[in-house]
Amino acid sequence: MLTYDLGQRGSLPLYEYIYQRIRQDIITGRLRRDEKLPSKRALAEHLRVGVVTVANAYAQLVMEGYLRSVEKRGFFVEDVSSFRTKPEGARCVIAGPPRQEYEVDLSSNRNSTVLFPAATWARLMRETLTRDPHQLYGVIPYNGVYELRAALAEYLRRNRGMEVDPNQVFIGSGTEFSYGRLLLLFGREKSLALENPSNSRIAGIIRHFGSVFHSIPIDGEGLRVDALEASGADVVHLSPANFFPTGVVMPIRRRLELFEWVNRRKGRYIIEDDFNSEFRYQGRYIPTLYAEDTQDKVIYMNTFSKSLAPSLRISYMVLPPRLVALYRDNLDFYSCSVPALEQYTLARFLEEGFFERHLNRVKGFYREHRKHVLEALEASPLSRLAMVEESPAGTHLLLYVRTGLSREEVRRRARERGVDLTFYSDYCLPGTGLPECGCRGQQVAVLLNYAGLLPGQVEEAMDRLTQVFAAEKGRRVSGKGE
Repeated sequence: MLTYDLGQRGSLPLYEYIYQRIRQDIITGRLRRDEKLPSKRALAEHLRVGVVTVANAYAQLVMEGYLRSVEKRGFFVEDVSSFRTKPEGARCVIAGPPRQEYEVDLSSNRNSTVLFPAATWARLMRETLTRDPHQLYGVIPYNGVYELRAALAEYLRRNRGMEVDPNQVFIGSGTEFSYGRLLLLFGREKSLALENPSNSRIAGIIRHFGSVFHSIPIDGEGLRVDALEASGADVVHLSPANFFPTGVVMPIRRRLELFEWVNRRKGRYIIEDDFNSEFRYQGRYIPTLYAEDTQDKVIYMNTFSKSLAPSLRISYMVLPPRLVALYRDNLDFYSCSVPALEQYTLARFLEEGFFERHLNRVKGFYREHRKHVLEALEASPLSRLAMVEESPAGTHLLLYVRTGLSREEVRRRARERGVDLTFYSDYCLPGTGLPECGCRGQQVAVLLNYAGLLPGQVEEAMDRLTQVFAAEKGRRVSGKGE
């Protein structure tokens, strides 16, 4: 039985102290891989604490990947053998070499940080520090500071046509964090569905929570509602304004089918991930499902990691009124995970119009950058082998290259030439066949994230990418007239 001296916890909440001690035991190897932990009730009785306290500690460990929850069996230790440990009390470090940096990074998880308005942000942060210290250094509400929630509600009303009360807005440190809170809110009895391809991190979080999820294929109009109905899912996660990585926009006909699905049965919900929706280069913003919802069945999620900087780790979600009350009654003991200084600074950044001006500047930059990349690709010998599938949104292109090389061979050859690539198939959920994974015969679908390139790197990137597919089986890729 796990035994901890709760008198040593100091000012830490009980659940956090238990979480930290179990986490340390897993990292140091005292709790071994696949070892079963005591039930929540048994450990609570042994430590003389409430069952809810142990449940919260276990939930945090599951969310972070230290434990896995197996329905009707209990909690088991995950494999964290890649951690190298030091003696008790020393800082733990991750074993192995650091992540390799590539000279040309075309992977899809990068964006250009050179556009971040550092001077404006620094000035607002300095001004925020001089304001009322009681407000800045006091306790943060569980759903985030009111000023930021109000600024976001006004921004969404003005730019996305969404009528939102500030009390419906919840601030979190990244979409994954917010998604974890939703899973706690729904519980394991809810069956979830993800569009396929999808964000693999979301799928991983669902697995670690022990919940069931179904992968739903997409077609030229987005997620297939007939397949969603057949899955029996209660909650679906999708990106209707920009399905990744194809860029498909869900048309009104399919949206109406989706609303018919969600309204057909009590307890169904839609999680609308509006990530990257700001980067649209033709026409107006695509309307959100939230703005079209009449039955309070849509949960809206977005983040500033792409529009500002990934290191800010600020995301937010908008809950329907019914779920706001459910969250308050069941999860308000969780503290907001974003520091007050960043929240107040972002609130002023929104209120004073800096964010919208920044977006306009960034969109103009990416529009020209995208054009530059397409021209360089067209002038490259690679154009003889490749076809670009582009959409007027996002910060990447989907490149289909005719080749006899496998994806892993392409990946290896690219890395040998200092190029990091990702593929359409990297975002396909398990059990998906090749046709649904973006492959077309002898073609490989490569994602070109041009946001990770500086303007002066474009031609060099195309040259190196050409070399990846050149000299394959004695065949050379040279000029177009060959």
